[in-house]
Amino acid sequence: MMNRMGRYFQIESHQTTWRRELMAGLTSFFTCSYIILVNPLILQDAGVPLSAGIVATLAASIAGCLLMALWANAPVILIPGMGINAFFSYTMVQSMGLTPQQGLAVIILSGIIFFLVAISPAGMRLMAAVPDSLKHGITAGIGLLLTFIGLQKGGIIEADSTTVLTLGNLASPVTLSTVIGLIVTFMLVARNTRGGLLIGLLTTAILILIIEPGIAAGTETLDLQAYRQLFNSAEFSMLRLPFWMAAFSITMIVLFENMGLLSGMLSDPAKFPRAFKSAAVSTMLSGLFGTSPTVAAAESASGISEGAKTGIPALVTAVLFALCAFVLPYVQYIPGNAVAPVLIVVGALMMKSIAAIKFEDFTEWLPAFLIIVCIPLTLSIADGLSFGFIAYPLVKIAVGKWREVSPFLYVTAFLFLLNLIALFLYNH
Repeated sequence: MMNRMGRYFQIESHQTTWRRELMAGLTSFFTCSYIILVNPLILQDAGVPLSAGIVATLAASIAGCLLMALWANAPVILIPGMGINAFFSYTMVQSMGLTPQQGLAVIILSGIIFFLVAISPAGMRLMAAVPDSLKHGITAGIGLLLTFIGLQKGGIIEADSTTVLTLGNLASPVTLSTVIGLIVTFMLVARNTRGGLLIGLLTTAILILIIEPGIAAGTETLDLQAYRQLFNSAEFSMLRLPFWMAAFSITMIVLFENMGLLSGMLSDPAKFPRAFKSAAVSTMLSGLFGTSPTVAAAESASGISEGAKTGIPALVTAVLFALCAFVLPYVQYIPGNAVAPVLIVVGALMMKSIAAIKFEDFTEWLPAFLIIVCIPLTLSIADGLSFGFIAYPLVKIAVGKWREVSPFLYVTAFLFLLNLIALFLYNH
């Protein structure tokens, strides 16, 4: 059995060992396991029942990891993306007025478009056309957005009528618990503690429940009935403009985020095509299962740093996610505010991408800078991408370097411009 699996995953040709791959799988799981708690709490803000969100998160994560393990044989974990889940809840549902079911239909449609791009020659050309500065800007911008949301959820910052934002009440139970939990999480992550994010989240939750017991997330019974109503509940409202605007935005986000993360993490470029297609299929399945899109998790780097080279870590992670079903009844007692330290720390880790931007070239770092600041300041990943992708060809033309811009990028910039125009017309 082990020999057959070893041949399937090409253990010897990858010059690795079962022990190394299994340990990398454990590391990857504990690094990204926080998503089991975080994603449902964010989806809850879109009206998705907590019970259903938990099951949907596990189902999509298991399916995505199995795809990456068995099809792509790549040491990459696919889980619901941080940032995209916020876009789903706060932009698509709360701002654009889509129902959760219409949002799930948007995700399925985006996954189909993503897959068509991934299987066509245009997919590889588009990857080559997008400059690294924009890819790194996307990662850093999403990280800054997550940090902003975390600071808000934890009460560390709050709205102010005069200055827009101000420091929150640090004496409040939630904020005090967030600050202590954040310190604990910082220390654990700094020490490279496995499962540090999950431990930090649980520490914050316990502190909140001790200081203010009545703030628990809910007391609903965790059963499958709510999930049955969520599974395969997509509503394709094809005649609504917001539906198509959301579809364009989600497609651009999953396309470029997966492209950037996979190209940055896979040491073997030969694995990219199947990994990219796996991410596309997993996006479609996410909408079917009832959650925001899965993406190649940045936390996969923890397993890769352990020496992982095959799909075994993704397989191990899928199995461990399945085993988590036995502890689901206790998840409902986690206060929604407890997710704040995880969002802040994950955002900080994603901000490391700015180190790879060429700051000596104004035409490279200015568009990336616009993406980084516009994503959190507009509270929209799609709008942030629009400003950066439109600015890139403009600054290149301004200095006479228009030949450095691929025709694919000119077309992409034009599509982003059309999206902004459609958004303006829709709001007016």
